[in-house]
Amino acid sequence: MTDKKIVELFFARSEDAISETDRKYGSYIRGLAMSVLGNAQDSEECVNDAYMKLWETIPPQKPAKLGAFAAKIVRNIALNTVTRLSALKRGGGDGGTPFDEIAECLPSAESTERTVENRELARVIERFLGTLGREKQLIFMKRYWYFESVSDIAREMNVSESKVKMSLKRTRDRLREFLRKEGVEI
Repeated sequence: MTDKKIVELFFARSEDAISETDRKYGSYIRGLAMSVLGNAQDSEECVNDAYMKLWETIPPQKPAKLGAFAAKIVRNIALNTVTRLSALKRGGGDGGTPFDEIAECLPSAESTERTVENRELARVIERFLGTLGREKQLIFMKRYWYFESVSDIAREMNVSESKVKMSLKRTRDRLREFLRKEGVEI
């Protein structure tokens, strides 16, 4: 079923909208939740929360790319879950590692609010990603958007783990410099 038809089901308030979304994108968003959370039970809860959020936001939202829209919702819920669980467990789990790696390149929340709105920062990062070759983009996105492990990235891309680590380090260094040139306080 096309995204347009599924969105029409949401607008008609048909419960089939959820089952069709799950049929088309369920494995994709479960995989994303699992990459962030690393726990099947938390991931499934995250996906269920995402379906509820989709139900609440469509309508009025009318996403052209339902998969990307659902993935963004799942990712945000999963990241909020990591934050909540980390606060409860005082750092338990692997989920925060990509944040730790890239944190030194990004402005703090406080300085971001003073110098650049979040949307502008996203545009700057998108421009930066456009300066990278395809392989570096994929490695960067797999690590920092999809929260894939270095070993998984290396296996998927048929390269060594050391190549992935070096690519990530060099890309973070380039990002830091790019942000400085763009006037973003770090």
